[in-house]
This record gives sequence, structure tokens and C-alpha cells, in this order.
Amino acid sequence: MNRREFGTLSAAAAMALFAPFRAFADETCQSPYMPKITGHEEFVYIWTLGVEGMGDEQDKLVTIDLRPGSATRGQVINSLSVGGRNEAHHGGFSADRRYFWTGGLDTNRIFIFDIHTDPAKPTLHKTIETFVKDSGGVVGPHTFFALPGSMMITGLSNDRDHGGRTALVEYNDDGEYISTYWMPTKEDMQGAVAVGDAVADGYGYDIRALIRKNVMLTSSFTGWSNYMMDFGKMLQDPEAMKRFGNTIVQWDLHTRQPRKVFNVPGAPLEIRFPWGSDANYAFSTTALTSQLWLIYEDEGGEWQAKSVADIGNPSDIPLPVDISIAADDQTLWINSFMDGKTRLFDVSDPHNPSQIYEKVIDRQVNMVSQSWDGKRVYFSSSLLANWDKKGSDDAQYVRAYNWDGRELVEDFNIDFYELKLGRAHIMRFGSSELYA
Repeated sequence: MNRREFGTLSAAAAMALFAPFRAFADETCQSPYMPKITGHEEFVYIWTLGVEGMGDEQDKLVTIDLRPGSATRGQVINSLSVGGRNEAHHGGFSADRRYFWTGGLDTNRIFIFDIHTDPAKPTLHKTIETFVKDSGGVVGPHTFFALPGSMMITGLSNDRDHGGRTALVEYNDDGEYISTYWMPTKEDMQGAVAVGDAVADGYGYDIRALIRKNVMLTSSFTGWSNYMMDFGKMLQDPEAMKRFGNTIVQWDLHTRQPRKVFNVPGAPLEIRFPWGSDANYAFSTTALTSQLWLIYEDEGGEWQAKSVADIGNPSDIPLPVDISIAADDQTLWINSFMDGKTRLFDVSDPHNPSQIYEKVIDRQVNMVSQSWDGKRVYFSSSLLANWDKKGSDDAQYVRAYNWDGRELVEDFNIDFYELKLGRAHIMRFGSSELYA
């Protein structure tokens, strides 16, 4: 069996293959093909943007010790710089969780770190310099979603006009290019059907899959010309504000073919499927319209999309950015960048969610990750280098809290500027037990 065939294993075969690893663990928003850390996470890896004039000025992978009882718990124990500033953004583990793939939205470089050899001290295993050439013009490697034997990467842009037209790009686990799957557009639907008044815009952002339903969903953001622009300048540019995605696309997971295009106005970002065996739905949030959206299978077996709740006061544009669903599917953390808040929603009835808690984390907040048991919640600060706030509002940190079901209580706070590390972006958990 070659890697491409391995990547299209049936859902049953894939689940059987990885079943022995399920007793381990991880946070709740990873690829379902990966082993999970259901116990206590030992490390958190932070893909961090370098800042001109600060430290070595380079993007880096930062490791924080989370081991209970460790003398260095809550401290940075390793920092590995990769050379230059690439607009470090998102990353994801391979399906065997031995390697951590990360990308640079500006330079289009992909950095693959060896996590398994020494989880406390990752090393740079491989750098892919040919993403744009390999993919046929895709720019901005964003989400890295593990499939058996391969990595699916969402693009944000293209090298022709640096707009939002983009694609999915697949590599095998050795970092060898497999294929490019362009997002459907109204000019080329590729067999997909537009639902209602949806207009296929060809934009991309996140990707998640529900294996047993053979459903893959992608969301839509904006292209290089916007995400590399100063945030304040962009807000004042009427043409730039038109260049945001308004769709979520349903794909056939195994054939990689688009099936439906849903109208989800206002730049839908992160997508999260629940874990329940009969939970046939996913959540997303729209950055510009501050809505919580439900993408769900109806009684007829067809997938639909609808807005189910406001996030804060949409007229204030709190800018929802990241979300994290609990392992029991009952609650959903939602971070909003502009007001620095995290909000907890009761999503036990996914069609009628309601906010039950909120807390200001700092002057800005971006990513959120929670432990499998939901008792520990971690936050990081940076959105994009040119979108982060200025001056004293530009707080850069990783902050850990304990959650008792009623209140977030701070555990530790690491100031990334004080340590001259840079801007803290995506967080992913590690554990040596995965490789025992």
C-alpha cells in the first residue's frame, strides 16, 4: 500500500489502526486520526513570531514545561529558532504525533519539528521551501490537518494576485508533495452545489473532518494582501474590507471533492466537530459579524448551515478568533481578540447555545487550548504581526488557568516580550508517554 492509498483508508480501518493510542491523549480540537492526551499534558509547544529588535528576531518553537511536580513547571525550557521572520502562524502534528508541522504565512516555508525523540527539546527535522511551486501557486500555508500517512494543508492565498483564491495542498508524511485541490468558485464549482444564496468565493482557512460521515469542512478568511496589511489601514480601506471569505465548503473526505458551498457571511474561521458518536454537526464563528454558526446534518441526511448565537455585541466587532470544544461536547470556549475576552457557551443543545461565563484575559487574546478533562485552559495572545495591537495594548503571553466549572483561576503567566521571545501564537500539547 502506498501513502496515497493509506491516506484514503476507510473510517473503520483508520479508527482501528489508531485505537491502541486512544488511552493517551491531547487537547480537544486535534485531528481524530491522532493519539490523544487524556491524562495530564507534559509540555506545550508555542509557534512564535519573531519581532524586529527583540532577542534574535526570529520565529521560533517555544517549549513550556507543564509536568506536575517539575522544578521548571510553568517555565520556558526550550526555544528553537528557525531563521528569519516568516509570519509564524498555525501548526499541527502528524497522525502518529511524532512530528509537528508549522508554516509561515509570508515566506510560505514549512518547518517540520521532531517532537518524539526528546519531547522536552524538539529539533528541526525538515524545512520545505517549495510550497508555492509544489502546489501550483498556493500561498499562505495555514492549517495542518493530519490524515493517515499525509498532511492536508489549507492555503490562504495565491501567487497570482495575492487575493483570497486558494486551495488545499496535500503532502505525505515524508514531506513529499501529493496534490492540490482548489477551492470551488462560482466560475468553477467542480461539481459542488451552492446552497441557498451562497456564492463560492474560493477562499480558505481552517479544515476539520468527521470520519464516520466522510465529511470534511473548510472555512474562509482573506488573502495575503489583507493579512500582511496593517490592521488599522485595512479597516479604513473599503476595497480591502470586501476581500473576506463568506463561505464554508463541505467536501467528500476520501475523494477530496467539494460537495456543497454554504453562505456563512463575515469570515468564518475555526471549525470544531464534537466527539460524540452520534454528534453530526460542527461549530464555527465569524470574525466580522460575531456569530456562532452550526453546520449540521438534517433529518434527511443533508448538511446545512445556520447562525445560532451572537458572540458579545456584534456591533462592537469583538472579533471572535479561536474556539475550543469540550471533550464531552457540552461547552465551547470562544475567544474574541478586540475585547480580550474568553466566553464559555453551553452547547449541550447545539441548535440553541447560550453564554454562561466570560472573563477578560488581557488587552488582546487569540488562541485557546484546553486539556482533555477540561480542567486546564491555556491562552495565547498574537493574531498576526500587523494585526496585533500597538503600544501598551500589545500584550504577548501564554497564560494558564484552572477551571473548576465556575471560574477561571490563573495558574501561571509567561510574558513573551519580557523573555524577548516574540509574539505567542498557536499552542499544541506534548507528552513523553505517547512514545513510551
